[in-house]
Order: sequence, then C-alpha cells, then structure tokens
Amino acid sequence: MFLRVLGLLICFHVSIVSATELLVEKQAFSIDNFATFNGNVIEEVTVGWESYGELNEEKSNAILITHYFSGTSHAAGKYSPDDPQPGYWDAIIGPGKAIDTNKFFVISSDTLINAGVHDPNVITTGPASINPATGKPYGLNFPVVTIRDFVNVQKALVESLGISKLHAVIGPSMGSMQAIEWATAYPDWVERMVSVIGMAQTDAWTTLALEHWALPIRLDPDWNNGNYYGSTPPLQGLTHSLMLITQQALYPDFINQIQPQHSPLEQAPLNDINASHSAVQWLHVAAAQRATIMDANHILYLVRACQLFLAGHSGSLEEGLSKVKAKSLFLPASSDLLLMPYMARLAHDTLARLGKSTQYAEINGIQGHLDGVYQVQQQAEKIKQFLEN
Repeated sequence: MFLRVLGLLICFHVSIVSATELLVEKQAFSIDNFATFNGNVIEEVTVGWESYGELNEEKSNAILITHYFSGTSHAAGKYSPDDPQPGYWDAIIGPGKAIDTNKFFVISSDTLINAGVHDPNVITTGPASINPATGKPYGLNFPVVTIRDFVNVQKALVESLGISKLHAVIGPSMGSMQAIEWATAYPDWVERMVSVIGMAQTDAWTTLALEHWALPIRLDPDWNNGNYYGSTPPLQGLTHSLMLITQQALYPDFINQIQPQHSPLEQAPLNDINASHSAVQWLHVAAAQRATIMDANHILYLVRACQLFLAGHSGSLEEGLSKVKAKSLFLPASSDLLLMPYMARLAHDTLARLGKSTQYAEINGIQGHLDGVYQVQQQAEKIKQFLEN
C-alpha cells in the first residue's frame, strides 16, 4: 500500500525506467460540504490532481489512476525537465506506453487524507487541515473516512471535467481498493477495472497487520491523542511505523540483496544493548527522512480506511461484486507478503463465479508488494491489450 520511502529503492526505480519527456502540472480541486459514507459533513475538501494526454471531444477516453497508501497523484512524467524522479508508474503511462497518452486522457488525484501532507507537491484535506469551524487543525475531530469517500471525491473531480464514463480505473494496492470500489459503487461509470497488488476486502489477517502500523504512532508520547499541531510531532512513532510498513512491503530476498554486508555478530550490538545492527540503522535513516514529509494522524486515518474496506461497502463481498459491469484484470505480485495473491484470486474467482468478465496474471520479482510499482511493466502488454479490447 504502500511505500516509496527508501532512497535505494528510488534509485533502483530510476534505473529500470527510461527517461520521459512528459511534463505535468499539479492542479487543485475543491468541493464544499462533502458528505462522508458514515454521515458526517466536511465543510471544505481540496485535493491535488494531474493529467496526461488530451480528453477527446466525446469525453470517452478518460482513464483514472488511483494511488497506493503512501503514494500521491504523481503517477507519471515530471514536474520539470530537471526533476530527478518521474511519477511512480512512468514505465507504463505515457506516449506509446501501455497506458498510451496519445490515445487516453489519464487523470490521477491525491487522496483525501493523503499521507504526504508536507510534500510541496501534495494537496489534500485531512486531520492536519484547518477546521473552518474552529480555525485550528482538525486533529482527531476529523471524521473517519473510507475508500468510498476517496472514490466520491474523485467522482466529483471527474464530473467537474464533464466526464460521465471512465474507459478504465486502474490502481495499485490501496489504489486497487479504490478501483474496485469504483466498479461496485458506480458500475455504469466503469468499463474496465485493473487491480494491481490488490484485494476486494480486508480480511482479519490484514486488519491485524495494519493495526501494527498504527501502534508506534499511538505509543509515542508526542502524539498526545492527535493534538500535536503547533508542538513537537510524533516523529519517533511515525518513523517506526514507516520502518514496519517498508519491511512488510518488501520480500526478504530484496532486503538481503541490498544489505549484503549484514552480519549477526556485528560488534556494536554485541557489546551494547542500545546499539543497532547496520541493517536496522539503514532502514531507520530512510524511514526518518520520509517521516518529515508525512503526518502521523493521516497515517492513522489511512490505516482505518483500509481496515474498513469491503468492495461495495455493504453486505458481503459477493453482494458487492455482483454489481460490477466492468471487465476486470487482477495483477497481484507473486512474492507479495502484504496483500498476498490469494486476496486478488478471491476477487477474481468470485467475479468468475458470478459470470463476470475477469482475467488474472501475476507479476514476478523479489521486491514483494513493491513489485506492483517497480515491476508492473512486466505486464505492460497485457494491460495494453486489456485497455484496447
């Protein structure tokens, strides 16, 4: 769901994607008096978004990209020619690529309560935002929100562009939840749905795993029950949360490959209970750097949104998926230890049993969950054919 926190991973990503000439601009979309799934109203909601390609006259070529847990709307291209890092799916989005911007108008938006509050390229409303009623940050007074709420903000954005049907909705990880929620909540809107490293409901195992992400934040004294705005933020808890998220998102082979110097009998931890192994220090430094652009409360709210996820948001999984009219494609990662392939297989098999059009294939690699970000181009031809047929 989930992460681009490691400098080493970012460097690896750059090495496997070609340079791009696609230049993009972040825009803002706002909606007043947004009604949430659980009946609350958020007076002002604003999210950032960007697009690639051109909308045709019929407004029939729009594809929506929905991002992962710690991701942003920056799915492809660069903000400037000297930008060091293209969008996370630049390998498959752009002119002549699997999601061909010569043919499609591709939209991507920051989610409500985006994790990267302090990223200058992120625009989002959430607990860190100012509550118009009080003039102070919401904190934990911000209402609990769901994946359906993320989708409903996106729907308002898409409608503001005059679009009434999407050629496809495509997303990885938490983005896959949004994609399949689109297909269940608004079946007449979605012609095709692609779920990458995803699932259609959060099971007990995943709910427990997600809870572990929240605990370091809640245990940090600086968290102060979410009331830390204007004082010391709970960076220690947030850092340890990001360390855990990162490790769970990766497969052991990859970590062992980039930490070849690891030795169980390192001298520092052997002689000092307060010292850490170099592998621990490496992960801590990377997570601490990423923590400076994130907000701890936003992580908690994203965790809860994922824990609450059930495609269709009512009844059962089968009831939700029975509403799907879109052609579906599921692309889990074979080495994923976070959202394991059985979760995508369950959604695919349920749709097939219901007589729906659905396909399934796996992405192979040693980066675990993150293969859905960094190795997605393995399935580029399959995605291209799926979108064009």
